[in-house]
Amino acid sequence: MSDWITCSLGDFVYFQRGHDLPKTQMEVGEVPVAGSNGVIGYHDVATTKGPGITIGRSGNIGTPKFYKEDFWAHNTVLYVKDFKGNNPLFAYYFLRVIDFSGFNTGSAVPTLNRNHIHELEIKIPSLPEQKAIASVLSSLDDKIDLLHRQNKTLEAMAETLFRQWFIEGAKEDWEEVTLADVCTRITDGSHSSPASVEEGYPMASVKDMYDWSINQATCRKISKEDYEALVQADCKALQGDILIAKDGSYLKHVFLLEESLDVVLLSSIAMLRPNGRYNPMLLTLFLKLDSTHESMQNIVTGAVIPRIVLKDFRKFPIQLPPKDLQDKAVEVIKPIFEKCWENNRQIQTLENLRDTLLPKLMSGEVIVQYQTEEVA
Repeated sequence: MSDWITCSLGDFVYFQRGHDLPKTQMEVGEVPVAGSNGVIGYHDVATTKGPGITIGRSGNIGTPKFYKEDFWAHNTVLYVKDFKGNNPLFAYYFLRVIDFSGFNTGSAVPTLNRNHIHELEIKIPSLPEQKAIASVLSSLDDKIDLLHRQNKTLEAMAETLFRQWFIEGAKEDWEEVTLADVCTRITDGSHSSPASVEEGYPMASVKDMYDWSINQATCRKISKEDYEALVQADCKALQGDILIAKDGSYLKHVFLLEESLDVVLLSSIAMLRPNGRYNPMLLTLFLKLDSTHESMQNIVTGAVIPRIVLKDFRKFPIQLPPKDLQDKAVEVIKPIFEKCWENNRQIQTLENLRDTLLPKLMSGEVIVQYQTEEVA
């Protein structure tokens, strides 16, 4: 760490506040509009050349986002106007380890002032080491992204097969049942929210869901006593359960658990426990279909935060395919699910490795070997 230098954050990268843009102009082009939570729309003009970085300025403050291409920086973000000769990708990873919450100047809405964070004292390595560190971390992220994209392709294949067999090929004499008829239990997680603790047991909400599982690293922690009480109340996700996003972007996430998780759930997540009449893999695919999402709009309430009403959800009608047809379909679809589960395990391993390495690399605790670039 001998060649690391001390400087201010403003000497490392210079932030600029983003620009106003009416919602009516966010669907008029192909340039991503970068908000505090990521892409919030598209415009026909860019304010910032890629590669670029934003951090949340209002609302979700401090969370860095990296953009390879040109983008419009929305007024809810600060964007890097000048990298001061530093490596952009390294800067992105470096910003990820900074806790910006202490710089909040807002009361009702968290707000970040660029003048305050510019004064933060930091230590950074030389440019060659920046590039070497960024290469290590980005290689892990590239592998993670590849696995996510592979899962998306496999999911699309499975959904296409399901539609062909059970939607387009549905027969009039198939039994019509409800979701409650094919599940032993349809419920949601806890309606009470225990206090958070520093060290404890994970409690998940919709924000912690992703394509094939729960991200335990982002879950808040609750005490052992609260966790055990919620396990007793059947708020723990078990192997074979189908979990769905019930509140907010309802049905945005739907997945079948390959194994039980040591996680309890908040009420924004619903659990379906199939009883065997409708194969869990097939039922999961049914719930993932866009057509199912559209059909369920009449059982959703709430203007600001849409929520599936469980008493109506349980009564939702479905056509029950014959058992022999289900068995034939599962022979083809099961390997797809198994591959996605395998990919998901690899994703979790790579994410854990990246998240372990990130603070160590950014502090100089772990050194990356690199070659000094020769000047011709």
